[in-house]
Amino acid sequence: MLLVAETRTLKLPLKLIRATSTIRFVTNPFSLFNFCYSTCAESEEQEKNKKELTHNLFLHDISKTMATNLNDYKIIKEGEAEILMHAKNEVFYNKAQVNNRDISIAVLRTFISKRKQEHEANLSKRAKGAPKAPENDSSEMVVEEVDNKTPPEDHKSNGKCELEEEISPDESCTTMDDSVKINEECDADEEKIDHSEGKGQREMKPPRVLEALSASGLRALRYAREIEGIGQVVAVDNDQASVEACRRNIKFNGSVAASKVESHLADARVYMITNPKEFDVVDLDPYGSPSVFLDSAVQSVADGGMLMCTATDMAVLCGGNGEVCYSKYGSYPLRGKYCHEMALRIVLASIESHANRYKRYIVPVLSVQMDFYLRVFVRIYTSASAMKNTPLKLSYVYQCTGCDSFHLQPIGRTIAKNTSVRYLPGYGPVVPQECTDCGKKFNMGGPIWSAPIHDQEWVASILADVKHMKTSYPAYDRISAVLTTISEELPDVPLFLSLHNLCATLKCTSPSAIIFRSAVINAGYRISGTHVNPLGLKSDAPMEVIWDIMRCWVKNHPVKAQPADQPGSIILAKEPVLQANFARAVASLSKAQAKKVARFLPNPERHWGPKLRAGRTITSKHVSLLGQEAINGVLNNHEEDNNEEPKSKKPKTEEDNNTTS
Repeated sequence: MLLVAETRTLKLPLKLIRATSTIRFVTNPFSLFNFCYSTCAESEEQEKNKKELTHNLFLHDISKTMATNLNDYKIIKEGEAEILMHAKNEVFYNKAQVNNRDISIAVLRTFISKRKQEHEANLSKRAKGAPKAPENDSSEMVVEEVDNKTPPEDHKSNGKCELEEEISPDESCTTMDDSVKINEECDADEEKIDHSEGKGQREMKPPRVLEALSASGLRALRYAREIEGIGQVVAVDNDQASVEACRRNIKFNGSVAASKVESHLADARVYMITNPKEFDVVDLDPYGSPSVFLDSAVQSVADGGMLMCTATDMAVLCGGNGEVCYSKYGSYPLRGKYCHEMALRIVLASIESHANRYKRYIVPVLSVQMDFYLRVFVRIYTSASAMKNTPLKLSYVYQCTGCDSFHLQPIGRTIAKNTSVRYLPGYGPVVPQECTDCGKKFNMGGPIWSAPIHDQEWVASILADVKHMKTSYPAYDRISAVLTTISEELPDVPLFLSLHNLCATLKCTSPSAIIFRSAVINAGYRISGTHVNPLGLKSDAPMEVIWDIMRCWVKNHPVKAQPADQPGSIILAKEPVLQANFARAVASLSKAQAKKVARFLPNPERHWGPKLRAGRTITSKHVSLLGQEAINGVLNNHEEDNNEEPKSKKPKTEEDNNTTS
């Protein structure tokens, strides 16, 4: 992204002046509250003075930033948001996270739609059940008594929110909905719903969103500007430079952003824990591990709300440092080909563990591993009884050290007797001390989330929305490919196999994916791909069937003799119980594969990956992260800055030399 040209610099303040000239009258959110508190409008002179004051402050801040630090800033545009980024890495920004932000916007749009549908379904359910026992409904009796005591003057207002001098502040009415109507009644006891007089309808308030680690505020700005029906977006950061940059970018994006987004300087953990169940959506996107934020995050989400969490410490989650992963997430990872999916399941198990401490539980909606990070979207509910099912959703993993065989050990089980359900520990062990296929020992990992990590109904809705609004997503190609692959995954099969690893164990040539999938399908089992690995295959077939298929393949494609103690030799020494049928099956290709839809796309540019933490000095050793051109540009700027200082000091040194001589 190039630096801002002078001509564009002159146009931007003019554009901002025009955009902000109507802030006070059109999009100021506080005008809605002021209307409810008082029907007496302020005088024209006071409004004019306030408008001029807001306008001057806005223009002063922007002009000061643009005039004094013009060469240090560049404009970055993503979606409908534009931000000013400092060239010296003061605030973190990573272009590669556009995939993360796009898929989050798509999920939020679906969440708002689903939330509305659920609310309407609850209202219709209540409406059907209300006439059955009207006499026993104490809430209706209370309402009737209050109505009888209401003075006649209140009925003449038709639901207007009026404020008189003799009315106490507790009796005044406030409305949090952006679309305030004159004929709506104000009810201070209802926090999330507005009652409309006459029809008895209830409208939900727009969802409140918390971006707990905002940095430049780009994500919050995109939420506010691109998602229809979203409410207040609160951006929190513990870094002063980040908060200043976020506030500057809020002003830079005009009236829509100024009316919806607010920035606070605070520790995200403290802010979330002091606002329990206040936000419908909480977004965690830290630099590294989210583990320290999870406990406060699950408390801050409202019942039925959404927690969106990113983790970039993939080396830890994938088994590079198993003891570190256990200390952060409470699970031990295994270094198999499925390690990236296991990382997703470890994070989900950790979130569930934190939620259970407050009688809450999670329902995963979408779980994605892409690029250098993972992203999970879960809904959080409160129920002490439903929380008891958590042990049924967690399992330990036994991974053979000699072959690719793995087995899952559920933590708990249930016994149903009549109408009661007993919760008991799971049966074990599911494996002997030595692998029955190759005779080697097992490594044990976990516990992991072994229940489904996606809701296929949600995935279909998200994908349909993305295709319908493809021009709204800068990373449409990538996120549509990922969502398409996820929509074809087997939802109830944890982890996956690698066909190449199976063949490497047996030292044989690899069958094509179509042939192998056909053999599994012809054996009566299901099989699918995975979005995590283009070579991965999910199947509900047991390992004995998988190895029988490979034994039949090797019989038709012989291999060279191997030492008898090798795992491959031990596996091939056994005769197959199942005779595999390699005839091509109809379902051997998924719908996307049959239509030749791209599912795994290359990176759009070089050095597409993680970036330096904000505040760190960029040096030549960071060339692998940023690229040679970016490194040269930064180093040249440093040299220019260093050359300017000696010039200012040169006359002094010359004078000193003359005096000494």
